[in-house]
Amino acid sequence: MDRRGFNRRVLLGGAVAATSLSVAIETVGASGTASAAAQVRTAPAGGVVRHLKMYAEKLPDGQMGYGFEKGKASIPGPLIELNEGDTVHIEFENTMDVAASLHVHGLDYEISSDGTKLNKSDVEPGGTRTYTWRTHAPGARKDGTWRAGSAGYWHYHDHVVGTEHGTGGLRKGLYGPVIVRRKGDVLPDKTVTVVFNDLLINNKPAHSGPNFDATVGDRVEFVVITHGEYYHTFHMHGHRWADNRTGLLTGPDDPSQVIDNKIVGPADSFGFQVIAGEGVGAGAWMYHCHVQSHSDMGMVGLFLVRRTDGTIPGYEPHEPHGSGTADASGDSGESGASHEH
Repeated sequence: MDRRGFNRRVLLGGAVAATSLSVAIETVGASGTASAAAQVRTAPAGGVVRHLKMYAEKLPDGQMGYGFEKGKASIPGPLIELNEGDTVHIEFENTMDVAASLHVHGLDYEISSDGTKLNKSDVEPGGTRTYTWRTHAPGARKDGTWRAGSAGYWHYHDHVVGTEHGTGGLRKGLYGPVIVRRKGDVLPDKTVTVVFNDLLINNKPAHSGPNFDATVGDRVEFVVITHGEYYHTFHMHGHRWADNRTGLLTGPDDPSQVIDNKIVGPADSFGFQVIAGEGVGAGAWMYHCHVQSHSDMGMVGLFLVRRTDGTIPGYEPHEPHGSGTADASGDSGESGASHEH
């Protein structure tokens, strides 16, 4: 599928088969894992105009979610993935009995697409509104200063439910990830979303994941977002990333700090890619908030890295974590939380 040939699969996780730079790299696991040559796929230039339908819905458990289809809302909402220069028109239908909206971070939009009651850009119960988000590449302004591009790990959320700041909507699950890529950015095999929301992850009950599944050698992208009242520290066991826009080093002279722990506050978002099990092998690798009381209260999940035969050394699924374990396809059981490319 040509990346410019937009369809729902693209917005559901950026599945790409466009012509791209392909180079051989070697992914190395720990002893007992096989080295394998992998293809690195990269993002093309943007400039595409895309159209999307999105719904806000109440969920059976009293929470709320966004979805691309009626009856399929999820927490987090589905991934929206763009390239610098793309424009997306989102026809947003509010199926709930309270007003709701879409507000995005990091992208360009006119005041009519702000998604707040302040400027009457929200959507009443049963109503529909089109929100338009634009992106741009970096470049020089007329005054000679430099304008950063839109590329980055961003997010969208409600700004209406409960209060004029959407506090009720955020607490109930009205949020989701946005990725804007720059031409040449490395594309992952799958993308997963982790949202620290107050003292929960992805609004799941404490000590219940979510868990994410991969095989040694997979290139897995994490999008990390924080909402609510607290500051957290996102920590990943056994895997590290560069503290920059992409989470990847550009070469041996890249000065970006390599980290495995990052402080995140409300409305912060960042992302990174890891080669699953690189240098450490398969295992049930923990990720969690490293504020000790928060992790003790259940802000923890597992990055389940399997051997090529499907086994995970030393791991025996059990409740409560077993109930949130992802299957071998990388689907965590939450539409929008895990996307395979």
